Amino acid sequence: MKIVSTNVYVGPNIYAHFPVIRHVLDLGDLEDWPTGRLGKDFVEPLLDYLPGLQEHGCSYNEPGGFVRRLKEDEGTWLGHVMEHVAIELQNIAGYPVTFGRTRSIDGKSGLYNMVFQYHDDAVGREASQLSLALIHSLLPAEVKPDDAPGDDWEFGEERDRFIRYAQRRAFGPSTASLVRAAEERGIPWIRLNRQSLVQFGHGKYQHRIQATTTGNTSNIAVELASDKEETNSILRDLGLPVPKQRLVRSSSDAKRAAARIGFPVVLKPLSGNHGRGVSINLKTNDEVEAAFDKAREHGRNIIVESYLEGHDHRLLVVNGELVAAAKRVPGHVVGDGRQTIEQLVEIVNADPRRGVGHEKVLTRLELDHQAERLLAKLGYDRNTVPEDGETVYLRSTANLSTGGTAIDVTDTIHPDNRDMAIRSIKAIGLDIGGVDFLTKDITESYRETGGGICEVNAGPGFRMHVAPSEGTPRDVAGPVLDMLFPPDSPSRVPIAAVTGTNGKTTTARMLAHILKMRGFTVGLTSTDGVYIDGQLSVPGDMTGPVSARMILRDPSIDAAVMETARGGMLRGGLGFQECNVAACLNVAADHLGLQGIDTLEQLAEVKRVPVEIARDAAILNADDVHCLQMADYTDAAILCYVTMNPGHPLVKQHIRAGGQAFVLEEGMNGHMITIYDKESQIPLLWTHLIPATIEGRAMHNVQNAMFAAALAYNMDIGLEDIRHGLRTFDATFFQTPGRMNIYDEHPFKVILDYAHNPAAVRAMCHLVDRFEPEGRRIVVLSAPGDRRDEDIRGIAEIAAGHFDHFICRCDDNRRGRGDEEVAVMLKNKLLEEGVAADRIEVIPDEQEATTRALETARPGDLVLVLTDAVKRTWKQIIYFNSGARVEDGPKRSSVSIGLPESEDFNFHDDLELISDERGVRIAREAGD
Repeated sequence: MKIVSTNVYVGPNIYAHFPVIRHVLDLGDLEDWPTGRLGKDFVEPLLDYLPGLQEHGCSYNEPGGFVRRLKEDEGTWLGHVMEHVAIELQNIAGYPVTFGRTRSIDGKSGLYNMVFQYHDDAVGREASQLSLALIHSLLPAEVKPDDAPGDDWEFGEERDRFIRYAQRRAFGPSTASLVRAAEERGIPWIRLNRQSLVQFGHGKYQHRIQATTTGNTSNIAVELASDKEETNSILRDLGLPVPKQRLVRSSSDAKRAAARIGFPVVLKPLSGNHGRGVSINLKTNDEVEAAFDKAREHGRNIIVESYLEGHDHRLLVVNGELVAAAKRVPGHVVGDGRQTIEQLVEIVNADPRRGVGHEKVLTRLELDHQAERLLAKLGYDRNTVPEDGETVYLRSTANLSTGGTAIDVTDTIHPDNRDMAIRSIKAIGLDIGGVDFLTKDITESYRETGGGICEVNAGPGFRMHVAPSEGTPRDVAGPVLDMLFPPDSPSRVPIAAVTGTNGKTTTARMLAHILKMRGFTVGLTSTDGVYIDGQLSVPGDMTGPVSARMILRDPSIDAAVMETARGGMLRGGLGFQECNVAACLNVAADHLGLQGIDTLEQLAEVKRVPVEIARDAAILNADDVHCLQMADYTDAAILCYVTMNPGHPLVKQHIRAGGQAFVLEEGMNGHMITIYDKESQIPLLWTHLIPATIEGRAMHNVQNAMFAAALAYNMDIGLEDIRHGLRTFDATFFQTPGRMNIYDEHPFKVILDYAHNPAAVRAMCHLVDRFEPEGRRIVVLSAPGDRRDEDIRGIAEIAAGHFDHFICRCDDNRRGRGDEEVAVMLKNKLLEEGVAADRIEVIPDEQEATTRALETARPGDLVLVLTDAVKRTWKQIIYFNSGARVEDGPKRSSVSIGLPESEDFNFHDDLELISDERGVRIAREAGD
C-alpha cells in the first residue's frame, strides 16, 4: 500500500467544512487482503497498540463500531484502517479529531480516496506516515512490502516520538485556551507562525497575541516585568509587600548580599522565567555559591533576595481585574512506607492527567539532577523509602512545567490580596499580568499574615487556571478576548465569495468597485492578482486559499471580495471558514477531465462549497439547473435568485412566497434590472446605463452586473451606492483586463477577451452579432491544450457561424499537446461545420496570429482576439500601426515609430526598439 498523492485542505472543501487531508491510496495486492482475511493476527495487535480504536464508532455511529467492521467476515479494507489509525494517533497526541472517510475510486481497482481531519497539517501528514508503517509492520510475510519496517522497529518508540513531535508544534495551553475562547465567541483566528503568534479577527479589526502577550501589551511594561530589580523597586515605592533585594554579578558579592539581607535567601537570574536558575531557602554561604553558579547559566546579573515563608500563589490579572488565583505546589511524591522514591514517581506519572511537556494538564515528574540535588540535601536518593505520609519535594519551585500541581483558590482569596495584585499589575503597566505571591494563608490579608510579591510576570501562563489539579477551572481566556473585542465590536470583515465557470472576475471586480465607491477599503482576489484598495499587490492567478488568507491578514481592509475558482478549491479548499454572501454564476463545461472532475455534476459539487458556507445570503443563477440545485445545500438566511427570464416559473413562485430575486425585465426603454424582496418591487437600473454592458449589448455582462448588485444588496449596500458603482464601472483594460476590452482607435474595431471555454466563446459570439459591423468579422480562435477534445471542437462549432475569417492558434503553453495540434483540431471542426478552407488560417504562435488578424483587418471590420497572454496581446493591439505595416518582414507585432514608454504596461522592460532590414525602427517583445 502506498500514498499516490496528497492534498491538504486548509478550509471548507468538497469533503468537509473544516481542514482535512486527502490521500489517494494504491492498495496494490492488498486489495485482496481485507481484515477478514488478515484475521486476528493483524486485528488483535493493532487494538493492543491503539486501544482507543475500540471507541471509534465508524459507520455504526456507536463506540465499538470500527472494531465490528474489523472483525466482520469480510472485514474492511486497509485504506479504511489507515484512516482510523491516523485519526487515533492524532487523538493520543492531544489533537481531538474524529472525521474520516475512505471510498474506492470508480473504475480504478485498488485506488481509494482516504480523507481524515487534522488540526496541524504537518502532524496530520506524520500521522498518516506512521499509520502506514504500523499497518505494514503487522502484515503477514507473504504480502509485507519491501519497504515495511524491519524486525527492530518498535511502535511504542515511534508513537512517543510522534507525540513529542506533535507537542512541539501544538499550541501551548495558554494559547490554546485563547483560541477556544475566540471560537466560542465566533471570532476568527489565523495562526501566523509555528509558535504561538495568532491573529484574532480579520483585516482592520484584527488583534494579535503571542502566548498571553497581546498587541496592546506595553513594551515598557514587559521590560519592567523582566527586570526583577526594577519591579521590586517600583512596587516597594508604592508600599506593596516585596522582599529585600540586591543585584550581584559575582559569587563573593552574592555571599555578602546574603549576609546583609539575612539568611535564608533566594537566588535567581535578573531576567528569567519558568523557574529556571532559581534556588530558594539558602541558609549557608556554600549553598549561595552553588546557587550562584546555577543562576549564572541563565543570565549574567543575579538577584539575591530575602526568603519569604509561605505557599506559592499565582494571581492573574486581566484588564484591571483579578480573574483567577491558584496555589502552586512543587513536584513531589508522598511516601507510603513501602515503596522507593523512584517507584513513587512511576506511580505519580501513571496518572492519565500527566504527559510529556504540555501534552496533558499535568507534566510528568523527572528524577533529574535537580531532583537528586534536593534529595541529597535530605540525605535521600532515588532508592530511599519515605515514611508513610511524608512529602518529598523533587523541585524547589512550583512551576507546572516541571511537574508542579495547582489548586484553584479564586473564591477564597482575601480582598486585600486581590487589590494588592491588581495594584501591582497596574503599577507595572501590563494589560495581562501574573503576580507570584508568597503567603501562609491566602484567605488572610497580607497586612496581617505577612508574605510578599516575589515576581510580576508579563505573558503569564494560563495552564494552572484553565486546568487546575484541584478546584474549579477558570475561564481566564474569555476576559482577554472580551478586552480585545468588547461587546458589539466587530471582529470580521464582510466577505463575498464569487464562483462559477464564467464571469467570476468581472463580477468580483464590479462588486469591489461598488464597495470602494461606498467607502470601503476592499481586498480583492482574482485571476489577475490580489488587489488592496484597487492597487495590485500580488500579480498572477490568485483565486485559491493562500490569496484569501493574504487578504484577511491585511490590516487595512474592511471588506473582502474573493473570486473563488475550481482549481484552488480542489487543491486546498477555501481560505476562509465562512462568508457573508456567496454567488454561483453558472456551471459550464470547462476543465472537465482534470483532477478527478469529469462531469458537470461533479463540477457543480465543487462550486457549491462557497454556497454551503454562506451565512447571510446565497445568490444563485436560476437559469442554470446546476446552480438551481444548490439551493438545497445552503443554510444562508436569504436565498436570492438571479434570472434573465422574467417569466421563470420557479422564480415567480419564490417571489410570491416573499423570497428575493433580481430579474431582468423588458421595458419601453430597454431592459431594467428589478429587485423583488419580500413585498417590494424595486427598479434598480436600466442596463444600457451600465458602461460594462456596452449599451446593453453584452448580455453576459448584464448578468454579471445583476450578480454584483445582488451581492452588494445583501451586504447592506444602499441602492444609490449600487447604482453609482455600476454606472462608473466599465470594461476597459484598466478595470477588467482581458474581459471584453474594446479598442476603437484603429479604422477597425478590436475586442480582446480571455474566453477559453465553449460557454464564454458563445457569449462573445453573441456580442459580436449585436455589433453588426459594416465589414467582416475576424476571429483569432484557440483553446487551452489541457481541455478535452470535445471541448476544443465545441469552441470551433460555436464560432463557425459567426465570423467571416478564422485564424486558429495555440497557447504558448501547449499543455501536453503537439505544436499545432489545437489549431489543427479547430480548423478541422470548422471545415466539418461548412466553413470554406480559404476562410481559415492556422498560425500556431499567438503573437503571429494576432498580428496577422490586425494586418488583415480593413476599415469597418471587427476583430475578436481570444487571448491567453492578455497583457502582451493588448500591447500588440494598441501599439499596432495600421498605416505602416511591415508586409514582408517577420510576423511580429509592428508598432509606430517614437513610441512613448508606458509604466502601465512596463513597455521599457518588455519591448525593445530594433531596426528591420530596411532601417525602419519597430518595437518587438524583448528576447524575440
